[in-house]
Amino acid sequence: MAEAITTATFDSIVAESEKPVLVDFWATWCGPCRALGPIVEQVGEEMADRLAVYKCDVDAEGDLAQRFRIMSIPTLILFKGGEPVHTMVGSMPKADLVAELEAHL
Repeated sequence: MAEAITTATFDSIVAESEKPVLVDFWATWCGPCRALGPIVEQVGEEMADRLAVYKCDVDAEGDLAQRFRIMSIPTLILFKGGEPVHTMVGSMPKADLVAELEAHL
């Protein structure tokens, strides 16, 4: 299961990761987030050698949601070297998520 990332841990996790980091910005009340969650978990497990995956609850971590201008959830942001390199908004099939990640890893 993807670990939770918080405002307090975000910078150290993302900046110090040797692998790209995918952050899933979501909320418990969001239907599309709940649909995408298991797909993100599965992709995280399958690509664990190339990617680290974390989840950020936008209700609990409003500062992070504001920092990255999260206007709609679910939003997935891929970070490389501590910087955001690709953003995906909305739920999507697993094949689409994998294709998007492959194009930016």
